[in-house]
Amino acid sequence: MTGPQVTVREFARLTLDQVRASLDQATITHTAFDYLCELCVRAGSGNGFLQVEDRRTIRLANFVGVVETPCGTRLEILPKHADDGADATKSRALLRRMLSDCLDLEQRSADEASIQLHRLPLTEWIIRRFLGELDALLKRGVRFDYVRLEEEQRYLRGQWDVVRQMRQPPGRDHFLHLRHDVFLPDRPENRLLRSALDRVCRAAAEPDNWRLAHELAIPMSEVPPSANLAGDFRAWRTDRMMANYRAVLPWCRLVLGQEMPLALQGMTRGISMLFPMEKVFERHVAAQLRRQLVPGTRLVVQAESKYLCEHEQRPMFRMVPDLLFARGTAQWVMDTKWKRIHAARRSSNYDLSQADFYQLFAYGHAYLGGHGTMALIYPRTADFDSPLPVFRLQPGLELWALPFDLHAGRLLLPGGATSWPVVVHSAATSTAVKVSATH
Repeated sequence: MTGPQVTVREFARLTLDQVRASLDQATITHTAFDYLCELCVRAGSGNGFLQVEDRRTIRLANFVGVVETPCGTRLEILPKHADDGADATKSRALLRRMLSDCLDLEQRSADEASIQLHRLPLTEWIIRRFLGELDALLKRGVRFDYVRLEEEQRYLRGQWDVVRQMRQPPGRDHFLHLRHDVFLPDRPENRLLRSALDRVCRAAAEPDNWRLAHELAIPMSEVPPSANLAGDFRAWRTDRMMANYRAVLPWCRLVLGQEMPLALQGMTRGISMLFPMEKVFERHVAAQLRRQLVPGTRLVVQAESKYLCEHEQRPMFRMVPDLLFARGTAQWVMDTKWKRIHAARRSSNYDLSQADFYQLFAYGHAYLGGHGTMALIYPRTADFDSPLPVFRLQPGLELWALPFDLHAGRLLLPGGATSWPVVVHSAATSTAVKVSATH
């Protein structure tokens, strides 16, 4: 069943009332409304992606992705990174870049340059990428494997099972118990691809995707679908002989809902996925900064070598900063925060969180020994397009609030900086300057 396509962004209002559709509000059907409320309850209070305002209105939280309801409604949730939410195409393109970094998906410049591709909903983009990789694999040829069969035949073939033959009841002596191997494409990788293709055939709504999915279903018809997704994914081989399958694996995981930072797996139908925007932003920033490291610098994501305290000679409360940079004996600690701050609101502390400062203060003592440079990284907006003045937590321990340009993939650092672990980008000049390798 195909229903309406609803495109909104984080923190949008979904209501049963008739309202003017925009990225911040939309009207949905009663069945979709009830289903989303049910999903929220089943996900638990800690993972709720929406809040019920009243009996006719719900408000989304900071999750992005796609949810398909039983009535066929597809809800596409885009990131809210700017005040101007009129252009869904740019938000869609940004989300795809961030998800590609977040899930370590290979990006192809030819596909990403297509304007039409950016206009497709997130689900259709995933379907197109999966079908493209599967089509390339089928043209190169899928891997076959020997499958052991045990059967009863009137003729001798393969190995004769003498023990079972001796137990043959009277009157069936003319049937032979056999074991033999058949060279078939029935192997874990192909079964998973068949299952993913079946789901795509049901979910594809864009004409080109629908046509290609049903064309590929013909050569894949000899492969049975997977009866145990988790078991077959564990059995997926990644050795040299399976090199042709590497490109399609992440897309297969995505279609089957097996590759999510956090998703409501098993609760949604079709191709449905939800990602917490904090995790998407964190992994996107880490992937971009890893490409911009000053030579000799190492980046550790989610470092977990320090603890807050000891209790009865055992460490307690692991301290996990998002980004830990090291070059020689120098270290830098940085944390990403998917929230908007306002440089003009000095009286309200720029809308910064005191809890975040406490967190970085503890990181500074645990990882830097109370002396060094730290940073909180926020998305760049019109209200926050340059670093804030430095915050001095104590003598020798500095904390910066830095904007990250989502469209350019750059961290904007303060002008005149003498030592940072990544390439310095100035908001004023927008030019990159290599920093000194000394601290």
